[in-house]
Amino acid sequence: MEQKRLFPQGRFEMINKAVYFPSIKTLAIGDLHLGHEFTVREAGSLMPATQMHETKKDIEEIFIKLKKEKKNVEKVVFLGDVKHFFSYEKGEKSRFLEIMLLVTDYVKREDVIIIKGNHEKWAKIADKRLFDYCVIKDIAFIHGDVEIDEVFDKRIKTIVMGHLHPAVSIRDPHKIKREKYKCYLTGEYKKKEFIILPSFLPSVEGAVVNRHVSNSHCIVPVKNMIKFRVFVVGENEVFDFGELRKLVE
Repeated sequence: MEQKRLFPQGRFEMINKAVYFPSIKTLAIGDLHLGHEFTVREAGSLMPATQMHETKKDIEEIFIKLKKEKKNVEKVVFLGDVKHFFSYEKGEKSRFLEIMLLVTDYVKREDVIIIKGNHEKWAKIADKRLFDYCVIKDIAFIHGDVEIDEVFDKRIKTIVMGHLHPAVSIRDPHKIKREKYKCYLTGEYKKKEFIILPSFLPSVEGAVVNRHVSNSHCIVPVKNMIKFRVFVVGENEVFDFGELRKLVE
């Protein structure tokens, strides 16, 4: 996986569905959408209630990998939409606290930062304050549904966001079979390096960006986004699939 075309080598590392920044010892995690499976079950689907187990397992594996590689994590930033229900739902607090108990085995509670997503309608979740954005040195973290003037300050080099839930659809050469994969998108917009994370939601791949994506879904216009590079999340590594415009169906 080669990133030096746009980003300085070693500036960040894609690990499963999260991004680690060694210079600021920070791990960024995209949309969790805790409780998503219950909305599906309420609609009549027999989806098994495995989201929490799989989410916690994926998060823990990332921390274990970083620890084995002796890469310290001092801060964790959740990029919004940590919960799925738009309104209040009685189980959301306990689900969020389960995630916090896991994460705070590795970092201090005050060093867990929660960005407010479009699924969060309050200023807090449990006892954690929600922020519109967060800046650590020259890296800004946002949800991505609303453009925030402050993160386009000249001192900011990189903007990290979620919200879009990018995925790509890949067909075999005979056009018989089609598979869908979560992916990252990286590129430049308004002279800033952008990293768009896949959702952390285990049961849904996301929005297929090589078929159709609307300007209403993301602060980065489609005309810019199609020049972004696609990095597909595999089982044990991330694969560079080149520019999005070369994958458009």
